[in-house]
Amino acid sequence: MAEAGWEHFHHVADIGVRGYGATVEEAFAQTALALTAVIADPAVIVPRLPVAIECTAPDQELLLVDWLNAIIYEMATRAMLFSRFTVRIAGELLIGEAWGERVEVARHRPAVEVKGATYTALRVSEEGGRWLAQCVVDV
Repeated sequence: MAEAGWEHFHHVADIGVRGYGATVEEAFAQTALALTAVIADPAVIVPRLPVAIECTAPDQELLLVDWLNAIIYEMATRAMLFSRFTVRIAGELLIGEAWGERVEVARHRPAVEVKGATYTALRVSEEGGRWLAQCVVDV
């Protein structure tokens, strides 16, 4: 079984976020965690409050971009950061939850503002029993 995880990858002007796991849902959740880690250390974000997120798209790659942009929107409008994510995908529909708390600048020490997920280096694929989900985010 593939171990879940996330990482950042180099891009000239922005930051790549990548998640992987045993299922596409796990890879999407890990990519969301990588998104959070662009802004602040997920280890200091307490998953106190759930926020429901739904999005639809005709394929998994576009669904990943919509998912990440929905998280970015919720972070901006609610002044929150998230450290735990759940994802269910059924065809074109993603039903997820992001768990987090309101931003406390002194404790979270946000580094940058993520403006949006892009189509650059966009990829969702399964290789050797491990799912990968990635794209570049605009900072």
